[in-house]
Amino acid sequence: MDLDFDVVDLGPADHPEEGDEAPDFTRPLVNHEYWGDVSLDEVVAREDDPTVLLFHPMDGAFPATYVWNEVRDRGWVEDATVVGLSISTPYAHERLLEERDLEGEVELFSDPGNGVAEAYGIAHDLDGMEGIEEPRPAVFVLDDDRTVEYAWVATEWPDLPDYDEVESAFR
Repeated sequence: MDLDFDVVDLGPADHPEEGDEAPDFTRPLVNHEYWGDVSLDEVVAREDDPTVLLFHPMDGAFPATYVWNEVRDRGWVEDATVVGLSISTPYAHERLLEERDLEGEVELFSDPGNGVAEAYGIAHDLDGMEGIEEPRPAVFVLDDDRTVEYAWVATEWPDLPDYDEVESAFR
């Protein structure tokens, strides 16, 4: 099959594993009404439900569209607090929430400098462009003290998580 893009091997990553404490961070968190600086710790402490932290390529890239459509269609928000993170701006996140019909369902952290992905050991160069990075696609399921209960990190681009496996980690 001819693809309109190259599959890129991303090599090994040094990310938090199951049983590790997920690094805390504070970034603008975008919901359907506004955005403001919020820490991951605050998000995790809001509810008794597990938190699904989903790193995705910039908004508008096809993997981000596929991932968020799947999250919406599977109803993950019924059993978990679902938050995303990418290098996209808060304005782009507002559009993604609206276009994917996720308003009021999920919130998205904006990290244009990609510092969170670096702290999680999952930063990678975007299409080999000097100085432009984004997070690898990744999913972390966290309990109420930010302990990682499930971790998946892409080893190639593009790559998508096993959605059934993620669900079994929080349902």
